[in-house]
Amino acid sequence: MTQTVQDTSTSDSAPEPERSAADAVAAGIGFLRGEQEAAGWWKGELATNVTMDAEDLLLRHFLGILTPRVAEESARWIRSQQRADGTWATFPGGPADLSTTVEAWVALRLAGDPADAPWLVPAAEFVRSNGGLEGTRVFTRIWLALFGLWSWDELPNLPPELIFLPSWFPLNVYDFACWARQTIVPLTVVATLKPVRKLPFGVDELRAGKRPRKAAPPWTWDGVFQNLDTALHAYAKLPFNPVRKVALRQAAEWILARQEADGSWGGIQPPWVYSILALHLLGYPLDHPALKAGLEGLDGFTIHEETEQGRVRRLEACQSPVWDTALAMTALLDAGVSPGDESLVRAGEWLLGEEIRVPGDWTVRRPSVKPGGFAFEFANDGYPDTDDTAEVVLALRRLGKPDHLRLRGAIDRSVEWLEGMVSRDGGWGAFDADNTQVLATKLPFCDFGAVIDPPSADVTAHVVEMLAAEGKTGTRECRRGVRWLLEHQEPDGSWFGRWGANYVYGTGAAVPALVAAGLPGSDPRIRRAVTWLAEHQNTDGGWGEDLRSYRDPAWAGRGESTPSQTAWALLALLAAGERDAEATARGVHWLVERQRPDGGWDEEQHTGTGFPGDFYLSYHLYRVVFPLSALGRYVRNGS
Repeated sequence: MTQTVQDTSTSDSAPEPERSAADAVAAGIGFLRGEQEAAGWWKGELATNVTMDAEDLLLRHFLGILTPRVAEESARWIRSQQRADGTWATFPGGPADLSTTVEAWVALRLAGDPADAPWLVPAAEFVRSNGGLEGTRVFTRIWLALFGLWSWDELPNLPPELIFLPSWFPLNVYDFACWARQTIVPLTVVATLKPVRKLPFGVDELRAGKRPRKAAPPWTWDGVFQNLDTALHAYAKLPFNPVRKVALRQAAEWILARQEADGSWGGIQPPWVYSILALHLLGYPLDHPALKAGLEGLDGFTIHEETEQGRVRRLEACQSPVWDTALAMTALLDAGVSPGDESLVRAGEWLLGEEIRVPGDWTVRRPSVKPGGFAFEFANDGYPDTDDTAEVVLALRRLGKPDHLRLRGAIDRSVEWLEGMVSRDGGWGAFDADNTQVLATKLPFCDFGAVIDPPSADVTAHVVEMLAAEGKTGTRECRRGVRWLLEHQEPDGSWFGRWGANYVYGTGAAVPALVAAGLPGSDPRIRRAVTWLAEHQNTDGGWGEDLRSYRDPAWAGRGESTPSQTAWALLALLAAGERDAEATARGVHWLVERQRPDGGWDEEQHTGTGFPGDFYLSYHLYRVVFPLSALGRYVRNGS
């Protein structure tokens, strides 16, 4: 484990912080300007892991559209991400992951690699010695079942009749987070139809011969759902079932109604690929407008790159232009760029065009709330999210003409929508209000990723900070949000980070929000957070937190220093009045010393979070926007 004991010594060779930080800010401004698109937006690559590419190959083979070139370029990328021991991980530097390694192995076999290839033999050995196919997650086994490599009968049953359950009934589709419900509905179709399209190879090399798990006691939740699953499997084998036909038809209509303008579903990979599979299995031809748009849309999420090994092809699981643009605007403004600057005006105009004025699934829980807000992606009108909306408002309100009718209208609608999306406990989830049904997490197929969207500290903090900026600290929503944050502070003084790694991210969001809402830097809760950050500063002056902290508390606040995580810590310290503290000076020095000549920073680690413990992200602009914001605030606070 990386040692991160605080070092309070002062380096005599450290450059003058103000001067060096100011130079770094100027260089960062120049770099960020160069990354802006002509239309006004910013978008950094959103990197994940090779499951995206492995499943893309399997999808294309299943549909009969996989070409040799796509297979070759994708396989080359998958091989390039293999660890030295022959396995694959879910994030750079992370431990070997069983399901990811299985999917990569199968994809490379599909691309033509022989089972005895030197790079596949150790992968198979790892799989067998770590539980085999039998120990993989349900989603991996679904992909195997599509090709006859796993039995559909040995997978949890997913009845399409779920679509009939009213929103007040337990385990209806709206009890699941938006990303989960959009995945589950098409999967009910796929799992009901149980297609099998054979591959020219088997996977015996990956089987461990593991016996099925023992039945759980019937009085436990596991036992209840095991018995329910057995009953559903029996129900699925009824020779005549007209209700099921209606359910499949209604599921198709539900899926089609949620396709976005760019052909995606939710702007993210899982519901996208399963929706394509579901519609295809229901008889929709590949040239049907919905499937044609879906497949063409995937091309827009595909990155091609020339490498020393040859051309590679990889997929983004999602794209983040709205989020990136709002953060880039804030970074430039923090760095001292004029609110009327042409680049900021262009960005603001583009963002205003992304405002969502139509209802979505969120209205199921909040039917009386008027539409408003912003999504994460280029096209995701059905699912605006509170986090993006808060950050967009924080950026837009600082433009040169905050009272402009169009600008003010978008801000006011967004604020009203955010106030209406607060959950009963006073916090905010990302996409829905009161999406907290823990029972949904107990289902047998929910063994990967978060399936509900409860309030989180980072999202709640961003909304509270925005409300405070809008002069709403006295409102009931803001006061309850502050109370929620204080109640969810960890005993050690930090906050859990749902959408960024991890306690450094949560603390970096919570402290500025609480201070903006009126807590003084001397408040004991703020002091505990400052102490926690100081105690977790690395000896090199930076901050880092390994993604393993989501599963192992020993990693909390500990890991190799990164630009984004160092910036998050600095943003909290600066908000708490620690501008002249030794920890702040050392963190600023770390950022200044590691800035590239072109004004950017390097960051190999993933510091974004999709599903805590399971799926992680690398936002390529994080390494620029957050350091620029932190350094900009540092310089301005010292002037």
